[in-house]
Amino acid sequence: MSPIVLRPVVAFFSACLIATAAFALPAPMSNAELTAESDVVALVRVKSVTCTSITKDATTGEALPGYLAKLEVIEAKKGDVVPGGELLVTFRATPKGALGPWTVFYYPGEEVLTHLVKRAGGVTYASTWWNAKGTDVKAPETTELPSTVGESVLATDAD
Repeated sequence: MSPIVLRPVVAFFSACLIATAAFALPAPMSNAELTAESDVVALVRVKSVTCTSITKDATTGEALPGYLAKLEVIEAKKGDVVPGGELLVTFRATPKGALGPWTVFYYPGEEVLTHLVKRAGGVTYASTWWNAKGTDVKAPETTELPSTVGESVLATDAD
């Protein structure tokens, strides 16, 4: 086949590949969906983040830290929480180059509205969806997270 005939065929298959990749990302939930699916909706202040584990990703072999964030409730919008109460939220880093913003990160000192679901066992929470955290009300003091198991990064006023 001549290059002129192949151009439309290549363009068609390229478009199909791009469309397939776009469909691989789930859509963000609306605010109403996030609220309905969440056990807790609250304005919180991140008091600390602790590295709790480092595990190798099965696909990439990359060592990925797992975290536990301690959040102080500033204002409760939904759920069995009260201002001044604390929530523990777990999250895990994703491999570099992974498609999509799959993990919601919490950083010391930030104040943010977030949507959470209770994990099995009822002690810790996780983000409801990848867009479960709103825009910062107060920016974090740092976006550096601990990289050694047992290490914590605290907000300046954390006790």
